[in-house]
Amino acid sequence: MNRRHLLALAVASAVTSFALPAVAEEPVKVAFVYVGPVGDAGWTYAHDQARVALEKAMGGKVKTSYVESVPEGADAERVIRKLALNGNNVIFTTSFGYMNPTAKVAKAFPHIVFEHATGFTVDKNVGTYETRLYEGAYLNGVLAGKMSKSNLLGVVASFPIPEVIRNIDAFTLGAQSVNPAIKTKVIWVNTWYDPAKERQAAETLISEGVDVINQNTDSPATLQVAQEKGVYAFGWNSDMAKFAPKAQLTAATNDWSGYYIETVKAVMAGTWKSTQIHGGLKEGMIKMAALNPVIPADVVKIYEEKKKALTAGTLVPFQGPIKDQSGAIKVAAGTELPLPKLLSMDFYVQGVEGVIPK
Repeated sequence: MNRRHLLALAVASAVTSFALPAVAEEPVKVAFVYVGPVGDAGWTYAHDQARVALEKAMGGKVKTSYVESVPEGADAERVIRKLALNGNNVIFTTSFGYMNPTAKVAKAFPHIVFEHATGFTVDKNVGTYETRLYEGAYLNGVLAGKMSKSNLLGVVASFPIPEVIRNIDAFTLGAQSVNPAIKTKVIWVNTWYDPAKERQAAETLISEGVDVINQNTDSPATLQVAQEKGVYAFGWNSDMAKFAPKAQLTAATNDWSGYYIETVKAVMAGTWKSTQIHGGLKEGMIKMAALNPVIPADVVKIYEEKKKALTAGTLVPFQGPIKDQSGAIKVAAGTELPLPKLLSMDFYVQGVEGVIPK
């Protein structure tokens, strides 16, 4: 992956051709704000592994730091402002709920580069970036649809924001592409990282007949419950196989390292510009973990064919016809869900049970 490929994915240049001056002094100070602990084994762990890769790639030219387990709210603004006052040249804020605090602090520090993960608010010195993790969710669904005996899948979900809703929908659509009888149950835990809540949600889903579980939370608790109960599940954001080797069928993982390295290089060179980035399998920002040997060869073949098509762009998860729960057409046959609607997704596809919390 390189920045040229990433920039080709920008929905739009955030503002103009404005670029900040090159950073003359070394080491360049780069800070990260994390919503969970670096040891969560999921979202934050993946970001921190990329931070380590950045340091390794840049050597003494870069000095990184991070603040972990920062709540999404007033605390986030305080932490981000302190990092700016401490002389950091680049600040990566890595959770959706940091969007408004990032934008607010950035206005007070116009010569610092701020990069916000998964949001949509941009400015001259604020860019956004995220992965098309729904591609990985779709592939998880393909395996789930073929491996399920009950035709009932489950999702342990964090918060009802568009990012999570589209992952639930993509998981369901992937499963239905190989098994039209699939239904999906969702339990919302209203947290990114709380192993106890995640465990309880997984146990509840299994008690209701679910035999394959996806998650949009950060700990391996869901996988561990799946292994204890003899069902299947998936890692999320990073490879969690070591926690439940029998249960994990694969994992949809984020690889932020290339993006962090190229972004910091651009800041150092004075070529950084505010953009909105969406990278997936094609760009190497999404990677799938090794498949569990328990998966039959014919299922592996289907999975690999769909993975290849997704990477090539010949398969699009949200291509019509797609109906919502009421049966109304949301995406017409032969068309794709437009990016703005994809990024603001607020409906369940047909086959997902329950309602989205307000």
